[in-house]
Amino acid sequence: MEDGLRLDRSLLKPGMRLAVAVSGGADSVALLRTLVEAALEIGLVLSVAHMHHGIRGAEADLDAEFVAGLAAELGLMQHRKDVDAVTEAREQRETLEEAGRRLRYGWFRELLDEGAVDAVATAHTLDDQAETVLHRLLRGAWTEGLSGIYPVLKEQRGEIVRPFLGVRRVEIEAWLSHIGQSWREDATNADTAYTRNRLRRELLPVLGTYNPRICEHLANLATLARDEEAYWQRELMRTLPQLLLPGRPVRGGGRAASTDPGEVVLALEVERLPAPVAVRRRILRAAARELGVSLNFEQTERLLAMCGPSGSRRQTLTSALRAERSPRELRLVKTSEPGCDLRE
Repeated sequence: MEDGLRLDRSLLKPGMRLAVAVSGGADSVALLRTLVEAALEIGLVLSVAHMHHGIRGAEADLDAEFVAGLAAELGLMQHRKDVDAVTEAREQRETLEEAGRRLRYGWFRELLDEGAVDAVATAHTLDDQAETVLHRLLRGAWTEGLSGIYPVLKEQRGEIVRPFLGVRRVEIEAWLSHIGQSWREDATNADTAYTRNRLRRELLPVLGTYNPRICEHLANLATLARDEEAYWQRELMRTLPQLLLPGRPVRGGGRAASTDPGEVVLALEVERLPAPVAVRRRILRAAARELGVSLNFEQTERLLAMCGPSGSRRQTLTSALRAERSPRELRLVKTSEPGCDLRE
């Protein structure tokens, strides 16, 4: 057994004030213990961050007590936040998972904005990465979705880092058992009513019978997709301003905004669009995003067809976006009528 688990030390800087998000589960407990061992060598100033979500009753109270005890045992300051995730989920019409994640990350940003810490570390693992990529693949994600969990999230003041993305969950539990460190088990992790739990407990084991390294391959796919996205985003930042035309052309030259105050128009000269379909697809989706609309695959393909010589002249893409084709231009027209949902 190794003395410790692998950390992505490229994410950790000398002098960094790092709050470790600890739920009490194996992954976060292992991250905390590993960072404590590495803190003196790297030069980290550690603290513990625990959120009580207001669910699971006495079990959650015991989780909070366990984390507080672990922080005290290690001589670390603890940040704690109590929230009511059930009420938030109901009021915001979110799932409990969505509400919990929003509340956690909102709190992490508060800690960063207040200057309490320079970064927050979360214990996402290679297994989490594989589950995320598979989940998004099943939902029809684009390349940006297949990028999965990013090692670093840059915030306005500070960062959220994931130093355990290269570590398997089985390694974590074996190491904790080896050093005699206990952890808390969240009973909801076994509840297959949650999609992620079904992926973890049912689908991934089946895929593993076809390829025992399926989790590593899905994590590798995320790395490839992130690098691809980074390249394309740079290219789009360079080329998109040269291609987008505001408003509609007017007689005598120039362009004018729509006379309808509820409309915003962006246009592209079809002849200036690069020929490769991969590039065109990226440009069309980016143009729609400039208007605050996210296009799915079928909508994007309809736009692509409109760029051809026999494409239709008008398409309604979403409740908020339509496309118009003139002899020279493809125009995206966003409406802002009350109640419009600008995202599909």
